[in-house]
Amino acid sequence: MKNKSAFQLELDRIRSNLDFDFMGLALAESAEYNYVIKWKYVSGNKNDRYKRIVLQSGKGIAGMVFKTGKPILIPSMDQYAESDCLFNYPIVQSESLKSVGAVPLWKDERVEGVLMGAYRDERQVTEEMLQHLEELTQKGIGDFIWKERMAP
Repeated sequence: MKNKSAFQLELDRIRSNLDFDFMGLALAESAEYNYVIKWKYVSGNKNDRYKRIVLQSGKGIAGMVFKTGKPILIPSMDQYAESDCLFNYPIVQSESLKSVGAVPLWKDERVEGVLMGAYRDERQVTEEMLQHLEELTQKGIGDFIWKERMAP
């Protein structure tokens, strides 16, 4: 599953099966002295602003998952972040997301990507849904293979 259309088809299938409003796959790219994270494939998007989002490790939802290697569950963005701080979460702001779950995608013993599912309405991503995303990554998505999380 190395070509763009295969990743896109897989993402569309996952979004449909899990009934998310939005799904995104962010991938790490090598920058001059570090890595940057960009949203490469999305499904259910309202616009193309995701193409201009560039995150550093630890910044934004994808950046936090990339840095820690651990999933993130945000049942309610309204309770998680003040409205004047949403600029720190550009994908949330540009896609009007209200509830988010994101898991790391591993390749060669390091996080290379982030898979995120989200809702725009009153529905909330639950722990059970986040676990389902993790189970999907255990089977592998393209070249990405699940790595068991280390105990804290």
